[in-house]
Amino acid sequence: MKILITDGFLVNAGGVSWKPLEEIGEVIYYDDTTPEELLERIADVDAAFTNRVRFPAEVFQHAKKLKMIGTFGTGVDFIDCKTAREHGVSVCNIPGYGRGAVAQMAIALMFEVCRRTSYFNSFIKETGWVNSIEPEVSNVRQMELTGKTLGIVGMGDIGYAIAKVAMALDMKVLAHRRHPVKEWECDQLQFVDLDTLFRNADIISTNCPLTDETRHIINKDSIAKMKDGVILINVGRGALFDTADVVAALDSGKVYMAGVDVFDPEPCGKDHPLATHPRCVASPHVAWSPLETRQNLVNRSAENLRALLDGTPKNVKN
Repeated sequence: MKILITDGFLVNAGGVSWKPLEEIGEVIYYDDTTPEELLERIADVDAAFTNRVRFPAEVFQHAKKLKMIGTFGTGVDFIDCKTAREHGVSVCNIPGYGRGAVAQMAIALMFEVCRRTSYFNSFIKETGWVNSIEPEVSNVRQMELTGKTLGIVGMGDIGYAIAKVAMALDMKVLAHRRHPVKEWECDQLQFVDLDTLFRNADIISTNCPLTDETRHIINKDSIAKMKDGVILINVGRGALFDTADVVAALDSGKVYMAGVDVFDPEPCGKDHPLATHPRCVASPHVAWSPLETRQNLVNRSAENLRALLDGTPKNVKN
């Protein structure tokens, strides 16, 4: 069996072990793969694993032996799942692999927006704290999270991990998902419709998959329903935000600040209007990337492949 790794550089950084996949077959590894190279490299492999390389419809005309595409992540929006299914190719993701890591990044962005730790660190290092009556310090707005309401759009494993931290801080949580999990509800956590969430949340975190229904779920119309001074956090997919509408809301003050790990498009370059906005705390899609998290991706990728070979496929998204 031949197993193609199309773009393992980001997964491999720092040295993960590929042994779980090597025990199944011959691993053909590439740091990255261009669209043209993919058409050649896919021709003679049985399974392919991708991080961010796209699999459009034309790829499947060249993939004569392919039975599985595995994603090093949860999203499958960059794979033509319909065409894959028509060619008998299973598309498998890894749900919940980054529950801890991605939730930590969402909370880290929220803390940074509300407590401005990196600003204060830079002030100490670059200016020096020599005066206890320092306007440059005292005029920086901070926010206490206790008693605030966090709205979570997309209450899966990651969303629930975020919610548990928020509840530990004595925050109230309003959550939305297509199929609410009643056993997660408590005095601090309620499932609500989107309009209720938008109207009542002080901070809104988007954690849903990118689909036709969720694309630009944060837009000028949904923002208009939100509280003045709302904070937006996005560790899901960049296109969950309508970039122009969020930037306009930051400019007007309707949105106080944003904390964002993902952008539309990616990489965001040097001039992306949201990434470079002075009231956006930005990170380059690294929520998923602790070494332990990436090793878990490889281990669970091998589990998905073994399950398919055993005739009991799991985590199939098409």
